Amino acid sequence: MQRKIIFLIFSLFLFLRTNAQCAMCRAVLESGEDQSAAEGINDGIVFLMAVPYILVGTIGFIIYRKFNKPQKVKNTEETL
Repeated sequence: MQRKIIFLIFSLFLFLRTNAQCAMCRAVLESGEDQSAAEGINDGIVFLMAVPYILVGTIGFIIYRKFNKPQKVKNTEETL
């Protein structure tokens, strides 16, 4: 379990360093003088790319928890 957590944290840090621009967007934005616009576009692309993965992961986790919940046995005879 600890390996999975370390792998998740490591992959999130690698994910933050990616350049998610397509070749055309990069060419247009690098030719301009204002680099803050290029950084903003890149951050927006990364954000739009991350949201579906977060939603699918959350739904998968909810389904996993629902089907792997331990069954509680109710013994009312023992408590009486």
